[in-house]
Amino acid sequence: MSDENLSPLIEAALAARANAHAPYSGFRVGAAAETPDGEIFAGCNVENASYGLTNCAERVAVAAAVTAGRRELTRVVIASEGKAGPCGACRQVMAEFGDPEVVIVDGAGKVHRRRRLAELLPEQFKLDPPR
Repeated sequence: MSDENLSPLIEAALAARANAHAPYSGFRVGAAAETPDGEIFAGCNVENASYGLTNCAERVAVAAAVTAGRRELTRVVIASEGKAGPCGACRQVMAEFGDPEVVIVDGAGKVHRRRRLAELLPEQFKLDPPR
Protein backbone atom coordinates (compact mmCIF):
# COMPACT_ATOMS: atom_id res chain seq x y z
CA MET A 1 0.00 0.00 0.00
CA SER A 2 1.79 2.99 -1.34
CA ASP A 3 1.54 6.64 -0.32
CA GLU A 4 1.82 7.55 -3.99
CA ASN A 5 -0.57 10.40 -4.81
CA LEU A 6 -2.48 10.00 -1.54
CA SER A 7 -2.47 13.76 -0.86
CA PRO A 8 -5.07 14.67 -3.53
CA LEU A 9 -7.43 12.03 -2.12
CA ILE A 10 -6.97 13.30 1.43
CA GLU A 11 -7.53 16.88 0.30
CA ALA A 12 -10.70 15.89 -1.57
CA ALA A 13 -12.06 13.98 1.45
CA LEU A 14 -11.34 16.91 3.78
CA ALA A 15 -12.95 19.39 1.38
CA ALA A 16 -16.05 17.20 1.09
CA ARG A 17 -16.17 16.86 4.88
CA ALA A 18 -16.38 20.64 5.15
CA ASN A 19 -19.63 20.47 3.15
CA ALA A 20 -21.25 17.71 5.20
CA HIS A 21 -24.86 18.21 6.22
CA ALA A 22 -24.81 16.92 9.81
CA PRO A 23 -27.19 19.13 11.81
CA TYR A 24 -28.37 16.27 14.05
CA SER A 25 -25.21 14.41 15.01
CA GLY A 26 -22.61 17.08 14.27
CA PHE A 27 -20.46 14.18 12.99
CA ARG A 28 -19.07 15.41 9.68
CA VAL A 29 -17.53 12.88 7.30
CA GLY A 30 -15.94 13.28 3.90
CA ALA A 31 -14.84 10.58 1.48
CA ALA A 32 -12.90 10.46 -1.76
CA ALA A 33 -13.02 7.46 -4.09
CA GLU A 34 -10.33 6.91 -6.71
CA THR A 35 -10.66 4.97 -9.94
CA PRO A 36 -7.84 3.07 -11.73
CA ASP A 37 -7.23 6.03 -14.05
CA GLY A 38 -6.66 8.31 -11.03
CA GLU A 39 -9.95 10.18 -11.21
CA ILE A 40 -11.29 11.24 -7.81
CA PHE A 41 -14.93 11.44 -6.76
CA ALA A 42 -15.82 13.03 -3.42
CA GLY A 43 -18.82 12.82 -1.16
CA CYS A 44 -19.95 13.93 2.28
CA ASN A 45 -22.51 12.61 4.71
CA VAL A 46 -25.99 14.02 4.24
CA GLU A 47 -28.14 13.56 7.33
CA ASN A 48 -31.90 13.59 7.33
CA ALA A 49 -34.42 14.19 10.11
CA SER A 50 -35.60 10.66 9.35
CA TYR A 51 -32.28 9.09 10.39
CA GLY A 52 -32.66 6.00 8.22
CA LEU A 53 -32.57 8.20 5.12
CA THR A 54 -29.11 9.56 5.94
CA ASN A 55 -26.48 9.02 3.24
CA CYS A 56 -22.95 8.16 4.33
CA ALA A 57 -20.03 9.99 2.73
CA GLU A 58 -18.57 6.79 1.31
CA ARG A 59 -21.77 5.87 -0.51
CA VAL A 60 -22.15 9.40 -1.84
CA ALA A 61 -18.59 9.25 -3.26
CA VAL A 62 -19.20 5.81 -4.77
CA ALA A 63 -22.48 7.03 -6.29
CA ALA A 64 -20.66 10.00 -7.85
CA ALA A 65 -18.15 7.63 -9.44
CA VAL A 66 -20.90 5.36 -10.74
CA THR A 67 -22.83 8.36 -12.07
CA ALA A 68 -19.72 9.25 -14.09
CA GLY A 69 -19.65 5.73 -15.53
CA ARG A 70 -16.89 4.28 -13.36
CA ARG A 71 -17.22 0.72 -12.13
CA GLU A 72 -13.93 0.06 -10.32
CA LEU A 73 -12.36 1.68 -7.26
CA THR A 74 -8.72 1.50 -6.24
CA ARG A 75 -8.72 3.59 -3.05
CA VAL A 76 -11.22 5.29 -0.76
CA VAL A 77 -10.14 7.88 1.81
CA ILE A 78 -12.51 8.61 4.70
CA ALA A 79 -12.04 11.75 6.82
CA SER A 80 -13.69 12.38 10.18
CA GLU A 81 -12.77 13.70 13.60
CA GLY A 82 -13.45 10.33 15.15
CA LYS A 83 -11.21 8.37 12.75
CA ALA A 84 -14.24 6.20 12.04
CA GLY A 85 -14.09 3.38 9.56
CA PRO A 86 -16.85 2.68 7.06
CA CYS A 87 -20.10 1.17 8.33
CA GLY A 88 -21.12 -2.28 7.16
CA ALA A 89 -23.46 -0.95 4.49
CA CYS A 90 -20.70 1.21 3.02
CA ARG A 91 -18.30 -1.72 3.05
CA GLN A 92 -20.76 -3.83 1.10
CA VAL A 93 -21.43 -1.04 -1.40
CA MET A 94 -17.69 -0.53 -1.99
CA ALA A 95 -17.28 -4.29 -2.46
CA GLU A 96 -19.48 -4.05 -5.54
CA PHE A 97 -16.67 -2.09 -7.22
CA GLY A 98 -13.53 -4.05 -6.37
CA ASP A 99 -11.20 -4.38 -3.40
CA PRO A 100 -10.08 -0.79 -2.83
CA GLU A 101 -7.58 0.22 -0.23
CA VAL A 102 -9.51 2.01 2.55
CA VAL A 103 -7.58 4.84 4.22
CA ILE A 104 -8.87 6.43 7.43
CA VAL A 105 -7.70 9.97 8.21
CA ASP A 106 -8.56 12.41 10.98
CA GLY A 107 -9.88 15.93 10.55
CA ALA A 108 -6.36 17.23 9.94
CA GLY A 109 -5.64 14.65 7.24
CA LYS A 110 -3.31 12.45 9.31
CA VAL A 111 -3.45 8.80 8.22
CA HIS A 112 -4.49 6.45 11.04
CA ARG A 113 -5.34 3.15 9.35
CA ARG A 114 -5.02 1.52 5.94
CA ARG A 115 -6.61 -1.77 4.98
CA ARG A 116 -7.83 -3.57 1.90
CA LEU A 117 -11.60 -3.73 1.82
CA ALA A 118 -11.44 -7.53 1.78
CA GLU A 119 -9.81 -7.33 5.24
CA LEU A 120 -12.63 -5.10 6.51
CA LEU A 121 -15.37 -7.23 4.94
CA PRO A 122 -13.97 -10.76 4.61
CA GLU A 123 -17.22 -12.50 3.64
CA GLN A 124 -18.74 -10.10 1.15
CA PHE A 125 -22.15 -10.83 -0.25
CA LYS A 126 -21.77 -11.58 -3.97
CA LEU A 127 -24.49 -12.14 -6.51
CA ASP A 128 -23.83 -12.89 -10.15
CA PRO A 129 -25.85 -10.43 -12.22
CA PRO A 130 -28.20 -11.95 -14.79
CA ARG A 131 -26.76 -12.17 -18.27
